[in-house]
Amino acid sequence: ASLAGRVVTGAERRHRITFKAAVEIEWTVGRDTPDGSFEPAVAGPAYGAVRQVELSDCTADLLAALAAQGVDVDQIHPEYAPGQFEISVGALDPVAAADRSVLVRQTVRAVARRHGLRVSFAPAVVADSVGNGGHLHLSAWRDGTNLHSGGTGRYGMTPEAESFAAGVLAHLPALTAVTAPSPASRLRMRPSRWAGVFTAWGRETREAALRVVTGTLGERDRAANLEVKPVDLAANPYLALGCVIAAGLDGVESAARLPEETTGDPAHLDPAVADARGVRRLPASLAEAVSAFRADGVLRDALGPVLADAVTAVREGEIAAVGGLDDAQVAAAYRWRY
Repeated sequence: ASLAGRVVTGAERRHRITFKAAVEIEWTVGRDTPDGSFEPAVAGPAYGAVRQVELSDCTADLLAALAAQGVDVDQIHPEYAPGQFEISVGALDPVAAADRSVLVRQTVRAVARRHGLRVSFAPAVVADSVGNGGHLHLSAWRDGTNLHSGGTGRYGMTPEAESFAAGVLAHLPALTAVTAPSPASRLRMRPSRWAGVFTAWGRETREAALRVVTGTLGERDRAANLEVKPVDLAANPYLALGCVIAAGLDGVESAARLPEETTGDPAHLDPAVADARGVRRLPASLAEAVSAFRADGVLRDALGPVLADAVTAVREGEIAAVGGLDDAQVAAAYRWRY
């Protein structure tokens, strides 16, 4: 929390910029099994009503509990993977958004247990399936004005909002050591699975690592924001938000420019086009992400030497712990840890 607070305070002092943030929370609902395997507790397709109906009593209790805690819920719906759901909550300042992320997860878990269900927020509940994400939504503000709307840049962004996005994009390889920090994170971060595993941006582009969200007509001045997709719920939300904001502020301070937008799936780009746009694959292993993090002075300075070294030490410890395990064994090892 101190890192996120320090970064936010510095942004306001140096640039008169404040932030609003929210964390999307995805989880899978399973039944208790003797061997710890995953058995979905609900059937039915993604984005349909069948799962909602089957889990309606639990969902009603969850919404009531969140309302009693003052958490405003924008939506809750079945997601792509078997037994998977997602909840979106209202934006707050970054530290409060991280607090809310922790609170919502604990509430989901507690309510599910009361209904005899088991939930997992792990990046990969089973190998070779879509995993659980924890996408970050961020918007930068000055004097009550959203910098992601009403500007002269692409999709209404102001120059500072574009530079902020460019900064996040430039630091993404190193950021994934913080935002996707588990060996199981790499099972989720695979091309063409909506995980955003290429250094690409676009408006409403589901496969891009950075998604520019303009909001609907009539509310763009309030709703426009930047979604950071290569994030999962193994991440410490305070570190993740603090580091993403530090990366974006580096772009603001250097007046960084966004490359050409990518539409569609970056995995299908012609190699020459991808190279011209700076579109490259994010680290495919946690070891690669740690190497990129070690070389990123901006993120290490934001964290400070003690915390930065702790990040690398913990990651290296987890890499060693899963040495020799195959994908299915890695997924099983982390399935019920988050």
